[in-house]
Amino acid sequence: MPLPEPRPGLVIRYDYLWSREAAAGRDQGKERPACLVATTDPAASPRFVVILPITHARPDKHTVGVEIPGKVREALGLDDAPSWVIVSEHNVDEWPNGGLAPLPGRPGVFSYGFIPPGLFAQVKARFLELYETGRTGGVRR
Repeated sequence: MPLPEPRPGLVIRYDYLWSREAAAGRDQGKERPACLVATTDPAASPRFVVILPITHARPDKHTVGVEIPGKVREALGLDDAPSWVIVSEHNVDEWPNGGLAPLPGRPGVFSYGFIPPGLFAQVKARFLELYETGRTGGVRR
């Protein structure tokens, strides 16, 4: 199955590297669901994407997240545990990239689908608010 077209709101499986891990000298993270929040123009070469992690860890005083409702988790095929899109940090990577991974038990499938437009609008707005005020951590992969 070919890689999906990178579009904002797409949820992929990705080797996400937290900024604290990068600061400690690591260059690989953990495969997890992650949401594309922005992409460069399709004609750009190389093409870049901005990726937000999805985690079960409830946001704390150091992170900001948007909770994914149960019905959305179910529609995407995520597990039942509460999950958040973390908007206070991101990875920037080329597309396609070596961090993409197939979904567990689904060889050759690299995406869960799309976050619904209303929820994605919240994710994007909150990310942009934090980014524009310099309150996000970013890792260039």
